[in-house]
Amino acid sequence: MKTLVNTTLCYIEKDGCYLMLHRTKKENDYNHDKWIGIGGKFENGESPEDCVRREVLEETGLEIAPCDLEYCGIVTFVDVSNVEEGVEGRWRPVFDSKALKKMRKHFLALLHLSVEKENTPVTPPLPVPGAYTEFMHIFRARTFSGSLRTDCPEGDLEWIPLAKLKDLPHWQADEIFYDFLAENHPFFSLKVVYKNNELIETYLNGEKYNHFAKVQG
Repeated sequence: MKTLVNTTLCYIEKDGCYLMLHRTKKENDYNHDKWIGIGGKFENGESPEDCVRREVLEETGLEIAPCDLEYCGIVTFVDVSNVEEGVEGRWRPVFDSKALKKMRKHFLALLHLSVEKENTPVTPPLPVPGAYTEFMHIFRARTFSGSLRTDCPEGDLEWIPLAKLKDLPHWQADEIFYDFLAENHPFFSLKVVYKNNELIETYLNGEKYNHFAKVQG
């Protein structure tokens, strides 16, 4: 079973700017050439606060006290580039017909179901092999100490004016929580689904959500 990934992202604010990281240096970087906040993967035994403070210190040289962290929300990032949409909008892995047949029989055994015909479609709500899922814990900090390092191993650090964030290469759904942060939105749970780098679905607190239509309207 694939281990789900937990990460942190911190948006450090100063003088109307966020400290952003242009991911350009790491090989095989999922975020290559995109501008993102500061953060990374949890290490064993870490809380979200432990992880984000460590990542900020490692990547930027800045220190943030626990009392200066604002825990803003969780983004469930799902990439279904390696799966296809099945019956009733559920996602299933892309396999050949023989593999699908074996997978269907396995599902039936697990669920103690039976089928009358060999070609009866079965799409139970089980975890989808092939999909990538990452839980991103979003933080903001307005107070920090230390000196900004000039040799970040992940890419280039730069203070970006808030009004310019959306002009830089980024994941499309980042615009949603950029706006949430600007609005001091209550703690949120945002689910975003991508396929081939295109945002195809968004959910806010468990319900379908179209932030871009609201902004344009």
